[in-house]
Amino acid sequence: MKKMLRKVFSVLSLPLRVLWEFHKGFELYYVQGIKWEEEELENIFALILFGDYIGLPHPPTELSFRLLPYVIREIYVMEEKSTKEVSMRTGWIGV
Repeated sequence: MKKMLRKVFSVLSLPLRVLWEFHKGFELYYVQGIKWEEEELENIFALILFGDYIGLPHPPTELSFRLLPYVIREIYVMEEKSTKEVSMRTGWIGV
């Protein structure tokens, strides 16, 4: 009786395990996509606030000062990215 129940349980649990692993794979894929999207939105946010340094029109100064506390982390990220070599070619050229 126990062997038969174990066999039935293993047969029934196999599709559930397959679906669970399938779900986990998709979840990992979408979480990576959401993290990439967040990084891009942070870059756009910083570009809007500091775009006047490269000639882009910027929001009013009062708005920029009110948003500045929210961009402190982005300033550190931009500094880290600017010191990191993007590829071998940029490292050779010194860009």
